[in-house]
Amino acid sequence: MKSVLLTGFEPFDRETVNPSIEAVLAVEAAGICGVRLVTAELPCAFDTSAEQMRRLLEQHRPDLIVAVGQAGGRTELTLERVAINLDDARIPDNAGAQPIDRPVVAGGPAAYFSSLPLKATVQALRKGGIPASVSYTAGTFVCNHLFYALMHEVATLQRVCRAGFVHVPYLPAQAAAHPGQPSMALATMVEGLRLVVSTALSVAQDTRESAGQLH
Repeated sequence: MKSVLLTGFEPFDRETVNPSIEAVLAVEAAGICGVRLVTAELPCAFDTSAEQMRRLLEQHRPDLIVAVGQAGGRTELTLERVAINLDDARIPDNAGAQPIDRPVVAGGPAAYFSSLPLKATVQALRKGGIPASVSYTAGTFVCNHLFYALMHEVATLQRVCRAGFVHVPYLPAQAAAHPGQPSMALATMVEGLRLVVSTALSVAQDTRESAGQLH
């Protein structure tokens, strides 16, 4: 049985809810057939989020890791392709840290790419009626920090596993407090994450098609 680690974040920036952990916990409650699922809520804090992820990897040795975060203002599930070695925080994290122009890992590569089958997953999501796309920026806040730290840790492990990061939009209740912002129902996020997991476990070679952007 494959072992899968799903993580989400606690609320941040004065929000009372974070859709990433709400969706992850709902996936855990529903379960995924044939999968040993481990979930965790991570702090929205640069250093401690990465530390907790490292401990989870050491403890559970998962075959697949999907980290999930909130991207308010986006309209789709966005599968992040690249994590960059840069912290440049517009706002403080939940621990009060606001690093500027700091590497995630000193001396580390400029970037890491997701090892999830991104294009095949977007195809599966759209076929299931779930808005989705490949994203080429995970920002420079805690989400990107965790994504980079995760991929750096995976790159240094002695065993092979797949890993990546998915951003989800606001929940409808959050969007109501942010007039004009798009949202996605929790049930849609949950079904989307289930498809992300199942596709990552079943597709060995990603689809070769364009998912690029002009800007």
